[in-house]
Amino acid sequence: MKNTVIRYGVYSAITICALALAGWFLGKNLDYSIQEVIGYTGMVVSLLFVFFGIKHFRDKENNGAVSFGKALLIGVLISLIAALAFGILDIIYIKYINPDFVTEYYAHYVEQMRTSLPEAEFQTKLAELESQKELFSNTFMNFFLMFATVLIIGFIISLISALILQRKPAND
Repeated sequence: MKNTVIRYGVYSAITICALALAGWFLGKNLDYSIQEVIGYTGMVVSLLFVFFGIKHFRDKENNGAVSFGKALLIGVLISLIAALAFGILDIIYIKYINPDFVTEYYAHYVEQMRTSLPEAEFQTKLAELESQKELFSNTFMNFFLMFATVLIIGFIISLISALILQRKPAND
């Protein structure tokens, strides 16, 4: 199980990092909402290795059988590796590759709120956003948000994969 988790976790981590970097550099002139869709799509695509990892374990290492619990564990562990890689990549991106990202995204978000909300509601939301600004500029918080996002999506994919791939051992 350990080898499967590591192998497919690394595949997932490499894929999520490659797709994120490609999205950041090729899509830098795209609207933030389109970049967000590309980002979530990259997460889901990279986490398909959860399904393949569980299937590999069941078919190649465990004689065609895997319990729901074991399949879920394998999927979550693979997701954990991808989530760690993505969290670390996000920190590298924000600190070194694009240190203005947080400021640019904040300005974009404020402008989006300004054009879509009535003035009174905008002022309330802006004050709320200002109070949270320092928290979201924190390196650990950025890591945790990206890590948690990938892990949650990975958990959902793990759950679905475990339901699909679970198989009891054949009775001899």
